[in-house]
Amino acid sequence: MSGSTSGQGNPLRYHSRIRQSGTERQPETHPLTWRLRDDGEVVWLGEYLDKDGYQSVRRALAESDPQGIITVVKDANVRGRGGAGFSAGVKWSLTLQGGDMPRGYLICNADEMEPGTFKDRLLMEQQPHLLIEGMILGARANNARQGYIFLRGEYVEAARVLNRAIDEAREAGWLGPDIDGSGFDFDIAVHTGAGRYICGEETALINALEGKRANPRAKPPFPGQSGAWGRPTVVNNVETLCNIPAVILHGADWYQNLSGNRTGDGGTKLYGVSGPVVEPGLWELPMGVTGAELLDRAGGLQQDRRLKTWLPGGTSTGFLLPEHLELPLDFDSIANVGSRLGTGLMMAVPEDRGMVSLMRNLEEFFARESCGWCTPCRDGLPWVVKLLRDLEKGQGQAGDIELLDKLAADCGPGLTFCALAPGAAMPLETALRHFRQEFEQGIGKVSGDTRGVPDRVAADAPANNR
Repeated sequence: MSGSTSGQGNPLRYHSRIRQSGTERQPETHPLTWRLRDDGEVVWLGEYLDKDGYQSVRRALAESDPQGIITVVKDANVRGRGGAGFSAGVKWSLTLQGGDMPRGYLICNADEMEPGTFKDRLLMEQQPHLLIEGMILGARANNARQGYIFLRGEYVEAARVLNRAIDEAREAGWLGPDIDGSGFDFDIAVHTGAGRYICGEETALINALEGKRANPRAKPPFPGQSGAWGRPTVVNNVETLCNIPAVILHGADWYQNLSGNRTGDGGTKLYGVSGPVVEPGLWELPMGVTGAELLDRAGGLQQDRRLKTWLPGGTSTGFLLPEHLELPLDFDSIANVGSRLGTGLMMAVPEDRGMVSLMRNLEEFFARESCGWCTPCRDGLPWVVKLLRDLEKGQGQAGDIELLDKLAADCGPGLTFCALAPGAAMPLETALRHFRQEFEQGIGKVSGDTRGVPDRVAADAPANNR
């Protein structure tokens, strides 16, 4: 992704790229992005209010109790946009509230560190008040007294924009005590992380917010019962929360109809494409759009290269083949073919990219980002990296590929403390399934011959790993 780095001489200025003009993005069809400016500048409070900003908060505080908000969100089938796809309404319904229960916390997971993912950055840097509005609604539904935006530390521009927007909302009475004269009080603070992928896991994030080491917690208790500082806590992704205002304003049926007949999942999604395509970027499209349409919007691969494989939603999803491009990009359709929708940002891999070097690169990331809390992840992923490096050099031994199979299985769902290791295992398992011959070509080769496919692939590997 590239963007404008000019603008008041600020070297940190970055404009994420939405590949749809304002004429295409309309309120009736693009609830997430219709307010965005074509010049990529921030939609500050005055402009946001002119475009129906905070009207969902006014309606919810005046007309709905917490259970009413939860019911609408559940009926709309708003599924988590951070990767898991869990129903936001169901998640909220599991939070302890009412009676003598203490008011808890609402945390926005803005620690966007999944490689190949850049959708939340767009929303935070250009439309911060939509996120704030969604957080107020989430806080009302879950009886939260304080909100935190746990932000990726490298998102310096997003931190600046969010803090200014929070000040604007507070001064205008949309945050703080007695919001819009309703008697409901709620405030938000931005907390920047220290650059650890593991903080994308909600309980590791909570530990980090509390100032502890970012290790996942045992469940139960779940955060909805005992989360930050022992109080009921809800953690939602940026895009998930940004969906809520339109649901409250227009209703569950309207939201469900946005996806038409493509899928049972309602609403729209910020989809994206990265890799060697003509126009990488982001598009707000109905849930269930096909991979073929998404790749077509990106202009296809550069220089007439052919697609070899693709990841549907970041590096922790499973590799799919060109034949899968006609599938709807929704949670269930992608799961049925052995992958995950994940973040919904496609990573395109051309035919001349070798899978061994690609997998070595991905697994080095996961091994480095392991918190070290459980054995399959702490010890298994470094072994995966070692085996892949040997195969890449042509120095693999008999049994290495079978050992990779076993290590991937040992890191599977339910066998580790959190989803980091299963996320590392899925691309490995699917790469071995679809492209096993490439891995076999690394057995017993002469040192220096990285693989048995085009020589240019060897140059893709960093010099210190060749």
